[in-house]
Amino acid sequence: MRPLFRLIALGVALCAGLVGGGIMAQDNPAAQSNQPVNHPPEHTAQFPNLGAGETREEVTQSFDSAPQLQRGMPARELLMQRRRLDQALGDLQPQRPGIVEAYVVTIALDSDPVFAREAREAARVLARRYDAAGRTLALAGPDGMRDDLPQGSIESLLVALAHLAEVMDTDEDALVLYTTSHGNKLGLAYHYGDTGYGVLSPARLKAVLEELGIARRILIISACYSGVFVPDLASADTAILTAAASERTSFGCQPENDWTFYGDALINRALRQPVALEEAARQAGLSLADWEIKARVLASLPQVSIGAGAREWLAQIEARMPRQASAPVGRPAFDPAQFNQPVPAAR
Repeated sequence: MRPLFRLIALGVALCAGLVGGGIMAQDNPAAQSNQPVNHPPEHTAQFPNLGAGETREEVTQSFDSAPQLQRGMPARELLMQRRRLDQALGDLQPQRPGIVEAYVVTIALDSDPVFAREAREAARVLARRYDAAGRTLALAGPDGMRDDLPQGSIESLLVALAHLAEVMDTDEDALVLYTTSHGNKLGLAYHYGDTGYGVLSPARLKAVLEELGIARRILIISACYSGVFVPDLASADTAILTAAASERTSFGCQPENDWTFYGDALINRALRQPVALEEAARQAGLSLADWEIKARVLASLPQVSIGAGAREWLAQIEARMPRQASAPVGRPAFDPAQFNQPVPAAR
């Protein structure tokens, strides 16, 4: 395997966490009896070569356009997914003039069910925090219990963002985007069973947001190497938080988990508190550092960049956040009783 493609394969490989058997095993009787219910597709085939070009440099640059490959998807499944996405987009409420609205999108870009569980609950947490009921969209495949949402893919995300740009006031409102998946040094990996593959690069996400005029945004990127998004996406009107530095991995993405480390620390715990985003990021970073020390893994070093303009409109949105915290749900991503277990693999 050529080095670049080896990097892609490693970036989307299955990874081990410290705790398994969460929401699916606890709450679903059929799952407890080992009967597959809304079972997500597994990865059995090798991640294909998506790059184009004659030289390594050309191949690397080709990933800036965010290639996506879909193969073998049944026609009825394609139709169902299109209908689901159309329905979900049609249900989004228009903005209210004079009010800085938050439009929330959460997306699981991998069919490993931990990501679907995380994206679903992240939608609830962020909608509550940012007063976004009726203006929240979750894109996720089956999580072992449910299969009722439009699936996450690079295409569905870009279509959703284009629709949001039409229903929101891009001069006034803000996008809150949470992505959860495996990652690599080229960006985020889209990997749905053996039918969907792709890489969403920082350059492509930046270009789409600029094309659509979505300048005000909270971008929370949960994946290995997700710090690669900071240089391209940081701006005066952007708050960007990532699970790891550009050269570091993140942890806890075992398929049976309810949460990744970062999702548990930031979404399930810190962002449920009535504190500012920057303080929530600080709290999450402290939790992650503690868990990673006990797990004896190299620190993920989550990144935070909040522009001066973002601080102004963030204060307006966060003034409406609930004054009481909500309780975490699901199994913790890290169980301190297990820190002597084998080191978890990276995402």
